[in-house]
Amino acid sequence: MATIDRQTPTLALAHALAAAGRGLPVFPLSATKLPALRSPHRGERSPAHCRGECGLPGHGVHDATTDPAAVRALFAAAPRATGYGIACGRAPHRLIGIDLDVDPAYGSDATGALRQLALQHLFTIPATVTVLTPSGGRHLWLTGPADATVPNSAGRLAPGIDIRGSGGYLVGPGSVTAHGRYRLAPGTAHLTPAPCPRALLRLLTQPRRPATTPGDPGTTRTPTPDRRGEGLVQFVLAAHEGQRNTRLFWAACRAYEHGFGDALADALTAAAVRTGLPEHEARAAIASAARLTSGRGSESP
Repeated sequence: MATIDRQTPTLALAHALAAAGRGLPVFPLSATKLPALRSPHRGERSPAHCRGECGLPGHGVHDATTDPAAVRALFAAAPRATGYGIACGRAPHRLIGIDLDVDPAYGSDATGALRQLALQHLFTIPATVTVLTPSGGRHLWLTGPADATVPNSAGRLAPGIDIRGSGGYLVGPGSVTAHGRYRLAPGTAHLTPAPCPRALLRLLTQPRRPATTPGDPGTTRTPTPDRRGEGLVQFVLAAHEGQRNTRLFWAACRAYEHGFGDALADALTAAAVRTGLPEHEARAAIASAARLTSGRGSESP
């Protein structure tokens, strides 16, 4: 586990400036991997869905910039930042992050699942920038074309494979979190993000097909948005006593980071209740995750 000391914020800024110099829009993160700046709209009875139009910092990924002076200003306003986020889907690189998780709760090997997808859909996983996470997972950096919008998703391609696209962000290498340091994989530091293979891009951008209702070939049902977070729901269902609240909060944060937290809230609540967590506690944890991921607070449940 990496040590967080007085030098950590200085190093985080240095890494963020280096990334910005390569055309990657960045913003400061806390040790929880969430935006380090609190929202200027916190405390409002009806918080505005502002993405920075107000001109003030504190809008999470929407603060991301490549301007060195602006990066310094963001970190000056967040003196306890220990890392930085890289906004995906933004010019010039239009970064796509393939997050390969190793959490045993998913019950499968995400890296192996990606290889299987490559074999099935006839594409090659290119050599590209790869970031190792403290948990043992890895982030593959790919680039997308200007005419493609890649949505964020969790477990949609396969259990344990999360996608960071437009509106999402990746934790940058050199960042320090409560669980350790993110670092470039050996042999990839000299690489630039590789173009996303066409076949993989189609998988990432195609809408879900309506599922046929069993026993009635003449009707279909449209999957609800929370289908994208099936892996997160299973993660909550696997919680044991003493970790239910923590797992729920983590899953809710991931869902909101990916942009479908509201759609998944009821499914996460139901899963938490099945594990024995009272419904009011479950909804309070999810609401706290929503505030944190939008930069409107710094508390945890």
